[in-house]
Amino acid sequence: MLGLQAFFFYIFAFIAVGAAMMVVLARNPVHSVLFLILTFVAAAGLFLLAGAEFLALILIVVYVGAVAILFLFVVMMLDLDFGRMKQGAMKYAPFGLIIGLVLLAELVIAGTGSAYHPALATATAMPTPPLTEMSNIQALGHVLYTRYIFFFQLAGLILFVAMVGAIVLTLRHKQGLKRQSIPAQVARTPATAIEIRKVESGRGI
Repeated sequence: MLGLQAFFFYIFAFIAVGAAMMVVLARNPVHSVLFLILTFVAAAGLFLLAGAEFLALILIVVYVGAVAILFLFVVMMLDLDFGRMKQGAMKYAPFGLIIGLVLLAELVIAGTGSAYHPALATATAMPTPPLTEMSNIQALGHVLYTRYIFFFQLAGLILFVAMVGAIVLTLRHKQGLKRQSIPAQVARTPATAIEIRKVESGRGI
């Protein structure tokens, strides 16, 4: 049984790593989104092998069923000139290289930090409570909303700022387009908000 589990682990891991690389290397944005969906599905398989079925289902329902499909429809519906967008992208290559090196250093530190700091290994390797005492979902919620509640709220704030930024960047003001003006609505008076007309009997306005 252990050999079969290890076999499927390597299969899902190989698919996840390969699809993640194709997300970056694919020239067509639609193909990148499709590879992203494949990456999420493979990661869900890894979560199932690890016994975290709740995370696997959330990854399928939320990320594959909502976020990735939304990305796919947005990329397919927008008429973007990707050739013109890529012009001048090489001037940002040094910044991208610096960010990549920082992320690589963080991954190395996170992967090897416990080997140099035994206290860190004890703090991070918290034992999972037995399923007879607490279910998988309860254990996840207990850890997420107690020890990591600050990071959870911070992640929500970052996503909110990203959503507002995307709305601001895509907002286009067109001539003759009516938009909501909250100050004008609040400043309205009954004299300007209501117009009374006397309509003769049998005739419309």
